[in-house]
Amino acid sequence: MVWLGMLALALGMLVLRQSLVLVLAMVTVYIHVFVADGKVEYLIQDFWFAADREVLLSIPLFMLAGNVMSRGSIARRLVNFMHAFTSPIPGGLAVAAVLSCAAFAAINGSSIVTMLAIGSIMYPALTASGYSERFAVGAIASAGTLGIIIPPSIPLILYGIMTDVNIAHLFLAGVGPGLLLMAMFAGYSFWVNRKMPREPFSAAGAWRATLGGILAIALPVIMMGGIYTGRFSPTEAGAVALAYALVIEFFVHARAETLPAPAGTGPVGRLKHHLATREMDLRLLGTVVLETSRLLAILLPLLCIASSLNTILDHSGAPKQMVQHLIGNIDSPWVIMVGINLLLLVAGCVMDVGSAILIFAPLLKPLAQSIGVDPVHFGIIMISNLEIGYLTPPVGLNLIVAMAAFKVSFGTVIRSVQPFIAIMAAWLVLVIVYPAISLFLLR
Repeated sequence: MVWLGMLALALGMLVLRQSLVLVLAMVTVYIHVFVADGKVEYLIQDFWFAADREVLLSIPLFMLAGNVMSRGSIARRLVNFMHAFTSPIPGGLAVAAVLSCAAFAAINGSSIVTMLAIGSIMYPALTASGYSERFAVGAIASAGTLGIIIPPSIPLILYGIMTDVNIAHLFLAGVGPGLLLMAMFAGYSFWVNRKMPREPFSAAGAWRATLGGILAIALPVIMMGGIYTGRFSPTEAGAVALAYALVIEFFVHARAETLPAPAGTGPVGRLKHHLATREMDLRLLGTVVLETSRLLAILLPLLCIASSLNTILDHSGAPKQMVQHLIGNIDSPWVIMVGINLLLLVAGCVMDVGSAILIFAPLLKPLAQSIGVDPVHFGIIMISNLEIGYLTPPVGLNLIVAMAAFKVSFGTVIRSVQPFIAIMAAWLVLVIVYPAISLFLLR
């Protein structure tokens, strides 16, 4: 009867269209009071313990850095850099779109930010150059998902927080799968557009693009190099990314380079002119900070609630009992692994990635470990499954955002991503079967 009451409470709130945060909070309170024989005060304590973690700072830092770079000029300069070197290849602009998404993903950690930043530039360029609308939508929506597997990845940070797995190791483990998926997307883009006209290579143009984009390309090298060598932690990497982005957007990538101050202007006047004509200004920065804060207002309460539920489950021993039951009834580790992946694929179709990680990671990680799967490798497997969910209805965020951003029907978006979903399914199998793809940098 107690569990039926909890189910009735959750269903009733969903029928009343309450937010997921409120539904989970009420269910957590119910479990504390009626299942765990605890007190509501314990919930507040759990929230404090969940929020009192240094690694949590990395999430707002990476999110804010990504939003600053997407609203500034870094995304455009990355696209120019990639296209300068892919233009002689058949389908070079399409390949540049994939590579640009991968490069931008490596400096912001978000799928949606990556897709919007690169898509706002590449989608009109692709369609104007004769590429089909379906391919342009599918390529950008799919390549945008590279933002959650190529480090720094906010979902990888969430997985590390919920399972106490080293986040620096998770970042390193995401490099191989991310580069492999990028190569598979780029190869497909080349193949289907191999009859598109090519552009001659321009050494002068490539040099200008390199000068313009070198600072943007250097950022992921600095971050991952610092993490790999132990110079700084993932949280410090987020601070480095934000500080780097602000310096580059405010003082380097400025329109003042092409709009010089009027003749005779003094030093103070030149500084005022620079501040008025740069790509990023304080007013736009305030807007970016506000947008990031709104996203965090949804994410952080969910994280605290999920951590509280995880604490209750850990004290009750439910995950251990579930693992023992499954192992006692299923002999084959591969059957268990297939079941885990099917569950995650379904979860990715009906839940957002953050919620799925917060709910399933603490439950499934012990099960995966019981059949010999490295917890770091399992983190990559989990994120890879949920990454496909970004492209599957009904809650595929990239589908919804692509529909709104590119002004096409939902059906068109779904059809456009189907070849890329097939590629991702093959990629997922490779990642599962060959752990070295994920773990080679950790050996």
